[in-house]
Amino acid sequence: MTAEVEARPAVVVRPAAPAAAGRTRGLLMALPPMVLIAFFIGFPVVLAFGFSLGFTGGLNRTVALIGQNVHTAHGIVPTLSAYAEMFTNARFLGDLVVTVVVTVVSTTVVILLAVGIGLYLKFSGGLIGKLLSALAVIPLFIPVVIASWAILGFYSANGFLRSVAANFGLGFPVWSYTLVTVVIGSVWTSLPFATLLVTSGLQAVPQAMIDAARDAGASFWRVVGSVVVPMAGVPIIIATTFTAIGILGSFTVPYFTGPNSPNMLGVDMSNYFSAFNQPQQAVVIAFIVFAIASGIAAVYVWANFRSAKESGAV
Repeated sequence: MTAEVEARPAVVVRPAAPAAAGRTRGLLMALPPMVLIAFFIGFPVVLAFGFSLGFTGGLNRTVALIGQNVHTAHGIVPTLSAYAEMFTNARFLGDLVVTVVVTVVSTTVVILLAVGIGLYLKFSGGLIGKLLSALAVIPLFIPVVIASWAILGFYSANGFLRSVAANFGLGFPVWSYTLVTVVIGSVWTSLPFATLLVTSGLQAVPQAMIDAARDAGASFWRVVGSVVVPMAGVPIIIATTFTAIGILGSFTVPYFTGPNSPNMLGVDMSNYFSAFNQPQQAVVIAFIVFAIASGIAAVYVWANFRSAKESGAV
């Protein structure tokens, strides 16, 4: 028995490749884009944040010398004077409220339209559904500047709607250079991407779940509210966050179609930086917008985490 055991060949166990080597290779492959992002985005953001806190030396010295109404920190102690000035400025507060209201209203309209188109495609389809989905993505192929000018002329005092109404002896309100055209333009530019996301999420809902709910006696709206929309909730949330962040930081649409005052914070940043020559206040507005967008982005991160958890990746 002992001889048989000794005659068996020994099993050679080869050491596995160290995991550290794989991690190092992965880090080296990801390092170039990380360095570019840190150098061209991260470093200027840190400089700008320091400038908003009153650190006007070093690379911020030139812009501090040129700019007006610059608040300077005392030594290494930062100052919040620039932020306090903005939050006590009635013009800025009005623009902040307008920005939030336009973002909420436009995002709501976009998501309702996208969900409506997606539900029609899911339950009806046909030529009308395909036509709706095709029309919804047309703004992707039209530059925002051209669309803004078209919207401005369409709702102007001598635009198409007022001309048609005048032929019937009717009046139509002038919406050019008002917040109404800002909302219309924001919906126009944001609808295609939201429609693509929401429609794909709704199409992914299994038809068997819908049929089971119908067999149980659920009405159409009960199926939509209890089965379809909840199962497509993550794509809808992601579309909502992307739409809200895009509208929040928009510039072209409110700049071309909106009033001079109040206006959205994207236009405000440009005015403070170029027209008013107050770069520090422009940076403060930028970080306020960033703070609001970060709150919206937190919802996006939560939706992605929930999606990964449901799929078993987490």
